[in-house]
Amino acid sequence: MKLWDKGLPTDQKIDMFTVGNDRQLDLVIAKYDIKATLAHAKMLHTIDLLSEDDISKIETELNNLAKEIEEGTFIIENQFEDVHSKIEFELTKRIGDAGKKIHTARSRNDQVLVAMHLYLKDELTQIKSQVKELSRNLLITAEQYKDILLPGYTHLQIAMPSSFGLWFSSYAESFVDDLYFVNAALKVVDQNPLGSAAGYGSSFPIDREFTTKELGFETLKYNVVAAQMSRGKSEKSTAFAMSSVAGTLSKLAMDVCLYMSQNFDFMSIPSEFTTGSSIMPHKKNPDVFELIRGKCNKIQALPYELTLLINNLPSGYHRDLQLLKEGVVPAIQDLKASLEMAIYALQSVTVNKHILEDNKYDYLFSVDTLNTLVMKGMSFRDAYVKIGMDIENSNYKPEKHTKHSHIGSINNLCLDKIREKLDNI
Repeated sequence: MKLWDKGLPTDQKIDMFTVGNDRQLDLVIAKYDIKATLAHAKMLHTIDLLSEDDISKIETELNNLAKEIEEGTFIIENQFEDVHSKIEFELTKRIGDAGKKIHTARSRNDQVLVAMHLYLKDELTQIKSQVKELSRNLLITAEQYKDILLPGYTHLQIAMPSSFGLWFSSYAESFVDDLYFVNAALKVVDQNPLGSAAGYGSSFPIDREFTTKELGFETLKYNVVAAQMSRGKSEKSTAFAMSSVAGTLSKLAMDVCLYMSQNFDFMSIPSEFTTGSSIMPHKKNPDVFELIRGKCNKIQALPYELTLLINNLPSGYHRDLQLLKEGVVPAIQDLKASLEMAIYALQSVTVNKHILEDNKYDYLFSVDTLNTLVMKGMSFRDAYVKIGMDIENSNYKPEKHTKHSHIGSINNLCLDKIREKLDNI
């Protein structure tokens, strides 16, 4: 009796180990498998491998299965290894021999590939839309609070004057950089791998340009071996794009957590986005942003997980590739949920308009005072020494206003230019 023995026959244990949670994950790509199967069937009809009667029946039942998937009534029972075998079984049960013909000129390898490409394309497009919405909201808030000054920090020490306009718009423009990565990932997944079969093509006279157009792909993955090798690369490209977005969102969440604390008291978010304590009635904890930070930090580990999974695999298909979905699918859902929460919470943020009335922020303006002396003719080094001595001797008197005129500074935020960048992506 082995410790891992649960009284199951060996074949069932092997099935549980090799299939894992693929049935649950396959429900996510089920609608894309339907879409690709229909495109493939239409192509088979154009080359006379399916009759008019066959394609009519197949299209009708695939549309019915698509409705069941949308309504949540479609399930993959344990007797089926994956969504592909389930769909083929259902078609055969409903329309007979025509259902047995849909695997002609296909392999499960290119079935998974094309379904994942379609899935990743859709999800990246949604993530892109969410990031743009969040960025636009940040620019609106930046405009609203552009004249309210905020302490800037280096080394977590009070440094120089910033503003809420500068802070909000900094994240808006940082997300633009992340969207460049998203666009690059979209370029990778927007290539049709269908027709590569098991990775070496087919002796059937299939029309791959037909399915490319039918499925709305920008182009083909022409070389069938290259198409097979895109499995893993597509997920990894998506993971790097998500990691870039998650890095910016995590930093934003960390700032919000700091700025909401009583020691900073720079801003507050609506009470419904905070939680209380079981024993401390005064607590309003930023749990939403702490979870955004945590989830986004996990997402930033995903590219390296996928790298370790695929980095020493030779060309051709390997079962290791099945494990890609286990990391990618939950990460996509976590990132979309985190973006959604950030969008809702930051729309109703309230800022403290009187932060700099606290004397501990007087030294924020030491550099501006120094620069004023330089503008009047004093050398920078002499001005630096003078201000340093004034501070040391408690003679320093700050002027709490800013005259930063250069591009991208406190008083010249260039919000229209950042918005133009965002709109052009």
